[in-house]
Amino acid sequence: METLIAAGFSIILLILATAILAIASYWVLFNKAGKPGWAAIIPIYNIIVMLEIAQKSTWWLVLMLLPGIQLIWIIWTLNLFVKRFGKSSGYTVGIIFLPFIFLPLLAFSKSTVYVG
Repeated sequence: METLIAAGFSIILLILATAILAIASYWVLFNKAGKPGWAAIIPIYNIIVMLEIAQKSTWWLVLMLLPGIQLIWIIWTLNLFVKRFGKSSGYTVGIIFLPFIFLPLLAFSKSTVYVG
């Protein structure tokens, strides 16, 4: 029983650490893009800010809520967001499958938002 409790506590700590790392990464990325960093912790508003950085209309948020096609729009937005920082589509794949590695690399690197 004690082993089970310890394992559960370890999993909770791992999930919490990953969430804090993601929030900190998005906070830094939003700041790099000239947006408020605190927007990373506000649900829905953080997606609107990400859409602004990706230079897409906020009506894409509605498309992200439609069942069946939401995953396509979310990945597309993430890809456009990553490309604004000068990275390729391969980097988007990295963020999708290993976000705890690629997201901090993007946030804490010297990359800035490409204006063009």
